[in-house]
Amino acid sequence: MKNLIEGKYLGKKVDYPKSYSPDILVAVPRQLNRDQYHLRANYLPFTGKDTWHAYEIGFLTKKGLPVSGVMKFVYPATNEFLVESKSLKLYLNSFNMDRFGNTPIEGIQIISEKIKKDLNKLLNTNVELNFFPEGSEQSSADFSGYQVLEQMPVASQLTFTDFKETPQLLHSTDTKPSTLKIATHLLRSNCKITHQPDWGSAFIHIKSTGTPDLSSILKYIVSFRNENHFHEEICEMLYKRLWDAYAPEELAVTCIYTRRGGIDICPARASEERLLPKHLTSTKAFSQKLLKQ
Repeated sequence: MKNLIEGKYLGKKVDYPKSYSPDILVAVPRQLNRDQYHLRANYLPFTGKDTWHAYEIGFLTKKGLPVSGVMKFVYPATNEFLVESKSLKLYLNSFNMDRFGNTPIEGIQIISEKIKKDLNKLLNTNVELNFFPEGSEQSSADFSGYQVLEQMPVASQLTFTDFKETPQLLHSTDTKPSTLKIATHLLRSNCKITHQPDWGSAFIHIKSTGTPDLSSILKYIVSFRNENHFHEEICEMLYKRLWDAYAPEELAVTCIYTRRGGIDICPARASEERLLPKHLTSTKAFSQKLLKQ
């Protein structure tokens, strides 16, 4: 049943719909992946949001003028479902040759209302979205001041031997309280269904009673290279392992993945909502692209 849901379109040749096709959307239960990490919907150790940027979004006005831009979606990580990415790609492309509105602004309003209604129904939650036309001004990024782990002088001297997720790699250097803002652009995992590589960056804010060993965190994240999960699942796995290893007072994990199929997926999980990246999780902000986007 699990693979039937997640693999309905992934890894298969599927023709693009010729017109507006909401029935092509697929919802995937989050709990399919959370069970293995003992995460329960009514007792999650995080709040969070999933942010998607869709670059293949466009339509025609009633006079045939093409309109294109970027649509940003944000919805809560605490709801029951996530949307399967290829189904969303097919759905968004179903608008391409349909005609909406007498003007671009009118058309944008019409398709935005349709998409919001369809996704709310599919995911049983409130999906926030915004259409950014070509030339929209980008806002500030959220991740200044983060230490990049692979730029540590010691990084090139480390030996990496684990390429399947190995939480036993995580350890502390001492028991002194610490607050760290760390990042890596070496995040790599694979699609759960197609096993094609997904590249990304991870940003971690952690405040704990002990000092996490930075080399061990880098080794742990590198160990994802042969893991097969969706982006949201990788983010939650990283969060849960850090939570279990360090019992932090504060924890926030954001994963920024490279665009695939015209969509980038950027999940964020945090122990408190105030720790979520402000610009990334707001549909009012066209947040500045990062290295891996």
